[in-house]
Amino acid sequence: MKIRFYISVALVLTGLSSCKKFLDIIPDNIATIENAFALRTEAEKYLFTCYSYVPANGSMAGNPAFSAGDEISLVYPLTITAPAYEIARGNQNKINPVFNLWDGSGSQTYKDLFNGIRDCNIFLDNIGRVPDITDEERNRWIAEVKFLKAYYHFYLFRMYGPIPLVRKNLSVDAPKEEAMVYRDPVDSCVNYMVQLLDEAKEALPLIVSDPVNELGRITQGAAYMLKAKILVTAASPLFNGNADYASFKDNRGVALFSATPDPAKWTKAVTACKEAIDVCTNAGNKLYYFEPDVTQTGLSPETRTQMNLRNAINLKWNPEIIWGNTNSMTSALQTNSIPRGLDPALIANSSPAGLIAPTLNVVELFYSKNGVPITEDKTWNYANRYTLRTGTNAERYYIGLNYVTAQLNFDREPRYYASMGFDGGVWFGQGKYDDKSPFVLQAKAGQAAAGVTVFAYSTTGYWTKKYVHYQDVIGSGTSLSIQNYPWPEMRLADLFLLYAEALNEAQGPVPEVLDYLNQVRERAGIPAVAEAWTQYSTNPSAYTTKEGLRTIIHRERTVELAFEGSRYWDLKRWKEAANVLNTPVRGWTREQAAAAGYYQPRVLFNQTFGFKDYFWPIKDGAITINRNLVQNPGW
Repeated sequence: MKIRFYISVALVLTGLSSCKKFLDIIPDNIATIENAFALRTEAEKYLFTCYSYVPANGSMAGNPAFSAGDEISLVYPLTITAPAYEIARGNQNKINPVFNLWDGSGSQTYKDLFNGIRDCNIFLDNIGRVPDITDEERNRWIAEVKFLKAYYHFYLFRMYGPIPLVRKNLSVDAPKEEAMVYRDPVDSCVNYMVQLLDEAKEALPLIVSDPVNELGRITQGAAYMLKAKILVTAASPLFNGNADYASFKDNRGVALFSATPDPAKWTKAVTACKEAIDVCTNAGNKLYYFEPDVTQTGLSPETRTQMNLRNAINLKWNPEIIWGNTNSMTSALQTNSIPRGLDPALIANSSPAGLIAPTLNVVELFYSKNGVPITEDKTWNYANRYTLRTGTNAERYYIGLNYVTAQLNFDREPRYYASMGFDGGVWFGQGKYDDKSPFVLQAKAGQAAAGVTVFAYSTTGYWTKKYVHYQDVIGSGTSLSIQNYPWPEMRLADLFLLYAEALNEAQGPVPEVLDYLNQVRERAGIPAVAEAWTQYSTNPSAYTTKEGLRTIIHRERTVELAFEGSRYWDLKRWKEAANVLNTPVRGWTREQAAAAGYYQPRVLFNQTFGFKDYFWPIKDGAITINRNLVQNPGW
């Protein structure tokens, strides 16, 4: 019997005429449920179909959080695929929404995550019929797909808020009325995602037993960390008793948000984070520290600290990675982050585009070398941050000797130098194994790294070094050797900071909060929180109160996870986006050849963020088809 795979809830919302889809998975192209699950080999293909919907979060095209916020500036009009940058520039709309993952339709082509959920349901409904598979493997596959189902729900939940839960697919003969679904309240969404993960986690392996073939598959650590992220998100102000959405109800009068904050949600988040940490550390996860080979033993401590930080992201399958996204390899991300003219001898090479540009807004958020914000470091001259200064021997591993650059680039923390390249900045890499004669970026007009085309240059005078593997090599002509790596979807430092945040919100500034913050800071080469604030801050007691420590934790997440797609979602869940993302996005005046002219901040565009922007709009067409849906407030 030939089976038509009905799309069920998600695609019904886009048009009843589009409610079926064939999946060609057998040689004669006659797709049937019986054949898809007749043998283990065919069922495994369907398992990988479920995985195939994981968004390409290691790309500008696939990760909206890279460019929808204030971290990254791009050449505009866009010369690479990065549609979420239109959101940053205030061009989101409900007629043809930017980055539409609700149904995947529109001017950009995206995977429909509700389709992904539907394929997960088909798998779960039929995997029990596969004869030639052990119970242990069957249970593992079921657990993986339940994780994916929870992950896809969570991805949509962060974008759209309360969503329809797709617990089961509609039957082929279901009446039209059953497809007219409602959005489920926030707490129902959270409870269901957590339920799926609780059902899945124990059947997952602690570590993969076949690394060659299974790296990138879901483990216990990934399931526990996803549960922690969901519960921290649910406990955060955007979702936990948000009075701004007290009147947000469906057309039955069912409230989609609770207007009363529930402190118990932070307690649940604390438990989930600690369980995740215990599982991950038992699996061998640990904060990454660079281990040089025999050719690299002469590296300076400064460079080794930067390698601790860079390689935590771009050394594939390092011990800090809890889940690496093999759907998203990073060669394009790296190519667009390497400055043209990094090696002045190869200035004619046109391969590195170097157009992913950190903004001055984020540049100024990194700490001073003393581990506190530059706005409150008693020893750091914030008022004169744009004045000129010359690099000396003391800064030679960060700033070119005798190179004139901005005061803003001096005396910053190691994460500053590990995360970004800039005019006058040292860039360790290009296949080098020592740091005695490093490359020094020269980015002013007429210099090697300056923009010479209308489509490939840094708009701000900064580059995202964090993405770039130090063994990438620019060759002659157009050759560019890239050390490709899967995008680090989850890593341990993020989990440590989630735990510190949840613990502070639940219990205040207890010693364990500082312990987990300080583990991240120690790897970053900066003083512990108490030492840094007591000795250097104009607000020395900030870390002793819940409110003060909250601010410190938020900044720590911004810096540690810079350019990793966390800040945009964090600002939203903290309900800080309307303040932070309503400021001009700035960079240097890159067309100037003289330092005095180049180091003049200028506005690239005026970013706007209103109340409605906390959640994506549902496409108007979907609302027209299903009047039981309600549009997000403000749209």
